[in-house]
Amino acid sequence: MTPMVDVAFLLLTFFMLTTVFRKPQTLELNLPPKDVDVKIAESNLMTLRVDENMNIYWNMGIEVPRKIKFEDLRKFLIEKAKENPKLVVLIKIDRKSKYHAMIDIIDELNLANLTRFSLAPMTEIDKKEMARAS
Repeated sequence: MTPMVDVAFLLLTFFMLTTVFRKPQTLELNLPPKDVDVKIAESNLMTLRVDENMNIYWNMGIEVPRKIKFEDLRKFLIEKAKENPKLVVLIKIDRKSKYHAMIDIIDELNLANLTRFSLAPMTEIDKKEMARAS
């Protein structure tokens, strides 16, 4: 009985010491204080609107939104970041869309080295703008 207990504890300590724990994959978001208004020039603001069918519309400032495919988004964001290093992206996602749509958009921003972005709720005005673009 004693050798079996020794082997069991030996295997237990072996697996405990050789196991590699995976680091949790999380996204760190820094939220500004509630009472602070941030002023951004329209020329530095890009708005990305995503509807429930993962159709993406973008515009700079107050331009008419234009549609872009998700596959072309990373290349497009890299080009825009090179043109304007002060670029800030405002992401507006429809409440009916899937959660992974927001995560995919944020991943594309991170891959394009755009770390300055903001999330905002989509309003009826945004839906009208997207309908105007279609």
